Amino acid sequence: MTIGRATPNLYSHKLDDAREFWAGFLGFEIAMDEADFLMFRSPSNPTAQVLVGSQRGLDQARVSVEVADVDAAHAEAVRRGLEIVYPLTDEPWNVRRFFVKDPDGVVINVVSHK
Repeated sequence: MTIGRATPNLYSHKLDDAREFWAGFLGFEIAMDEADFLMFRSPSNPTAQVLVGSQRGLDQARVSVEVADVDAAHAEAVRRGLEIVYPLTDEPWNVRRFFVKDPDGVVINVVSHK
């Protein structure tokens, strides 16, 4: 499986403060600014990213892993009998993704850009 990036998904109930911390203090660029989440990326290494959002915006996924072929990753998860907690879905923001639980019950967002 080809992995493009893996990013932590952090919960915040203070998105404006998170924006000031990650962009203002640490110098990350704002890559996405949505109602329920912000994605920050390093200006010197664009694949170094952090997503910060409200509980609703994060959909409970703690880590996002971008793969080259999300359909193949989904098929492999099904073949292995892994617990899929959000079905393979084309999202309106131009990604295709599903959520799967790791062995400890952590929800992982497996995603490809369309």
